[in-house]
Amino acid sequence: MKLFEFEAKEIFKKNEIPVLDSALIKSPENGMDFFKEYKPVIVKSQVLSGGRGKAGGIKIASNEEEFRVVVNELIGKKIKDLIVKRVLIEPKVDIASELYMGYTIDRANKCITFMLSDEGGVEIETLAKEKPTAIIKEEIDIMEGIARPRMEEICSGLNCSKEIIDKIAVTGIKLYNAVTEYECQVAEINPLVITEDGSLLAVDARISIYDEAVYKHPEYEKEEDTFTDIEKRAHRLDLGYVEMNGNVGVIGNGAGLNMATLDILQFYGAEPANFLEVSGRTYHKAAEAIEIVLSNPGVKAIFGNFFGCISRCDVIAGGLADAYKKRVIKVPMVIAMRGTGGEEGRKTLKVAGLTEIFENDIEAGKKLAEILKEV
Repeated sequence: MKLFEFEAKEIFKKNEIPVLDSALIKSPENGMDFFKEYKPVIVKSQVLSGGRGKAGGIKIASNEEEFRVVVNELIGKKIKDLIVKRVLIEPKVDIASELYMGYTIDRANKCITFMLSDEGGVEIETLAKEKPTAIIKEEIDIMEGIARPRMEEICSGLNCSKEIIDKIAVTGIKLYNAVTEYECQVAEINPLVITEDGSLLAVDARISIYDEAVYKHPEYEKEEDTFTDIEKRAHRLDLGYVEMNGNVGVIGNGAGLNMATLDILQFYGAEPANFLEVSGRTYHKAAEAIEIVLSNPGVKAIFGNFFGCISRCDVIAGGLADAYKKRVIKVPMVIAMRGTGGEEGRKTLKVAGLTEIFENDIEAGKKLAEILKEV
């Protein structure tokens, strides 16, 4: 479950991660006192979607008239089918440089991956694709955690002063504590800003909590109108679905595997249209999952990546085969499948008429990228 920026920053505050003073408002009148105290301010749409800036969802206001116009313009605005109901206002800061800091779960290696870069302010996926050496990565054993000396050693790879590196290391430890406390699937600060006076601030915040852990944090449960129409359909089927901006529909049986799948696609120049997970209690819903993915008109191809364990590949393949036979699938589809039931599953898919079936997901991703050039 994705959190709003203001919710993520509440968690940051609880963990003493430095953030800006802010106000969450629904109208200019709600925020006028804050504006007068801090002007100029940044006005940020609160929606559960990336790309707010590109969609015109983040603006600067320097005077009272401009503040009223900007807030009224953003409240009610639609960003990727999501209606902006609230905006977060924060003081504009003088930025010396921007960093990226984040944690994600690597289920394949059974660890938490820490990522750090002194090229913040851009999408980490873009940076990973165009300049992978700019990202420092560290695998963390969740049973051991990470100690301050090791975090300082990792941060020393940045082009920063010793004083700033110490602050970054402290923030890295505090963010790790938030990840483990809230059972986060993803936690990012982008950008993590160094100001002109040498302060460190989390200017933006992104947190996604595992759906299975949401019951522990009922204060963050979302109203249905915070999701896109496709996300609503998926959630009603207990399918983990997140809408993205690309044209490749992604389906896999595991959050970590799906994250790896997104990396594979982007490595080969393809852009994912979604993140969809069928696993555990939902792996028998592959046919429904395919329909969900294809309900996005921008999907030009499908990439399925499956590793059989509790969720058996032969059962998943049965659902995919049914969808294919019923001609639900009208775009090219490439499948990588191995593990429990993998051999049987690949056979089922071939009998149904699918041809692009692989064991190796890297080879499958490469093939998918080749197919996209022709559609």
